[in-house]
This record gives sequence, C-alpha cells and structure tokens, in this order.
Amino acid sequence: MSLISHIEELKKKHKSLSEAVEIAQRSPSADDLRIADLKKQKLRIKEEIARLSTT
Repeated sequence: MSLISHIEELKKKHKSLSEAVEIAQRSPSADDLRIADLKKQKLRIKEEIARLSTT
C-alpha cells in the first residue's frame, strides 16, 4: 500500500468515526465511555495522518 493510499484510508476511518461520534451523542442512551473511546480513536488517527503527511 502506498503512503498516499494509506493516508486516504486513515481519512476514511476518521470520517467514519466522526459520524459515529455524532450519532452516539444524539442518542438519548449514549454511553459516555464509548463516545470517549471513539474520540480517542479519532484523535489517534488524526495524529497519524498529520505525522505521515509531514514525511
């Protein structure tokens, strides 16, 4: 997998996690731990994208 395609895959995962966070936050039975975990995953991916983009 090339670097560009890897970054694109990470961006897709980041977008998917963003959507999952939004849906979970709108849910009346939202699990705060699950939302926090999704946000952490999203942040890790964002940091990885930034790291790979600078190389």
